Amino acid sequence: MSAPMTKADAKSFLASGLGIALFSSAVFGTSGSFAKSMLETGWSPGAAVAVRLTGAALILVIPAVVALRGRWHQLKDNWLTILLFGLIGVAGCQLFYFNAVARLSVGVALLLEYLAPVMIVLWLWIASRRRPRALTAAGALLSLGGLVLVLDLTGAVKVDFVGVLWGMAAAVCLVIYFFITAKENDTLPPLVLASGGLLVGAVVMWLVGLLGLLPMTFSTADTTLGPWTTPWWVSAVGLIILATVLAYVTGIMAARSLGSKVASFVSLTEVLFAVIWAWLLLGELPGPIQLLGGLLIVGGVVLVRVDELRGDRRGARGAGQSTSALDHPNDVEPVPSGPATKGPGN
Repeated sequence: MSAPMTKADAKSFLASGLGIALFSSAVFGTSGSFAKSMLETGWSPGAAVAVRLTGAALILVIPAVVALRGRWHQLKDNWLTILLFGLIGVAGCQLFYFNAVARLSVGVALLLEYLAPVMIVLWLWIASRRRPRALTAAGALLSLGGLVLVLDLTGAVKVDFVGVLWGMAAAVCLVIYFFITAKENDTLPPLVLASGGLLVGAVVMWLVGLLGLLPMTFSTADTTLGPWTTPWWVSAVGLIILATVLAYVTGIMAARSLGSKVASFVSLTEVLFAVIWAWLLLGELPGPIQLLGGLLIVGGVVLVRVDELRGDRRGARGAGQSTSALDHPNDVEPVPSGPATKGPGN
């Protein structure tokens, strides 16, 4: 029987989880840059998504089979969740995000997608007709104000309206993804959900491409990443290995270590990493007004998350439960409900 975890051990466990979460955000943030380098050479968004999902699914299917350990009934019991996750949370979200990246800067496209938590607040407000708490309402308003600045409607450089619609569509898909994964499920390992969703998404993308419903254009032209001119497959491998496989696996590890709520906070750094990668690899950077708007959007999401955590703690105290992460470092949801594995869109 193993010895109980001390507070020092718990702090070390959480510290290592924080490093993993930051690494996950950093590699997730490369997706827009790798994808755009391919789109600029003639790849269609559908083709880039199909290649990304196929490669990642083939790599993750082996550890997913190991995670199942012969319990194949879990797939039968959760087939609808996996199907919806792959169709909307993976294929739809990534396709819309890549379409936005094709028309907007990587940073602006990602900021639009990150409005998903605010959309959830507004939807629940409308559906329940119950006004959100003051901090949540303030966060929503702050993010909406940031959206106005990100669009920079009065600026000299006009933001592509169609690209904005694609970015908002990606946010809607992310909202649906959150609702799909919000239901706690103790039987389906997160890695199985991730690999199953990637596989479903890949099949859907190839199917709609073969039916002619979605342009599937590939290119073998060299891509440009920063000062380097590289073969096309360098960007493709980066998109598959770094931005998908490593990002998903480390995201799951971070959620298990930190808990989905804390991990979702750390995942907000993905916006910062995405902007930095786009600056280094593509030479693009949002304007000062857009950067300010981005800070407001992220700040608004932080306020919403803080209010959510405060509500959870009040509920835990009311039930006479401990609220310290150090007391229960492994007490996490099997499927994160926030953007801890938000990488479906990126």
